[in-house]
Amino acid sequence: MDVADGVAGLDSSHDRLFVVVGVFDGLHRGHRYLLTRLRRAAATRAARPAVITFDAHPDEIVVGAAPPLLLDPEERLARLAAGGVEVTVVQHFDAALRMTEYDAFVAMIRERVELAGFLMTPDAAFGHDRRGTAAALSELGDRVGFAVAVVPPLEVDGRPVRSSTIRESIAAGDLDAARRLLGRRVAATGDLNGLTVRFPIPVALPPPGDYRAAVEPAWTASGRVAEARLAVVRVEADRLILPPGSVPDRARRARVAFARRLPE
Repeated sequence: MDVADGVAGLDSSHDRLFVVVGVFDGLHRGHRYLLTRLRRAAATRAARPAVITFDAHPDEIVVGAAPPLLLDPEERLARLAAGGVEVTVVQHFDAALRMTEYDAFVAMIRERVELAGFLMTPDAAFGHDRRGTAAALSELGDRVGFAVAVVPPLEVDGRPVRSSTIRESIAAGDLDAARRLLGRRVAATGDLNGLTVRFPIPVALPPPGDYRAAVEPAWTASGRVAEARLAVVRVEADRLILPPGSVPDRARRARVAFARRLPE
């Protein structure tokens, strides 16, 4: 997978792109369904499937506080690649980008690559005040020559799969519900200081207590770097406490995947 540093990092070598825009925090089942639809839409238009995501959650700028992360950024890149994405653009999100109109953002892309189109869900939007809706993009595409494919969101138990619902389940300690929507165990990745895992930015953690978990070094953009070790991990308000021998020597960051909470 090619990774571009912002839209400005795109050029003709990236070829013709069919794009989906989103945070993709969690790479949950709904996101993986979108990636499947993205690959199909790109293939029918002789284009490469591409994702435009952000280096920070837009809410950090838009509302002043980002929600706790469900997925470490490096692991996100690895999972995007595993999902068949051929080009990922990691766009810096700041006040200037927030004020950028959707058509200006599209123009930035079209200046650098051939744009085949966008994949969107009915409620998706980007650009200033979220004016870049599916309808607005379709109208623009009809004028300048790109397609917009609109697909319904994936539903589980009759409800769309959303990162916010997963965060709520984790905060409530319902790891089974969160796992059902994620499609894998809830995990948190942070910086190691001895046997303590700390988080430079907020991440989604279950309630304080002892948990059976799998501990491994943090993933890189290429994927997993070592096998996980089973351990009992203590969750505190904003950090994790690991038992001795649970991570390889010299590891600087750790990923902890929670299996279940142990009785007190």
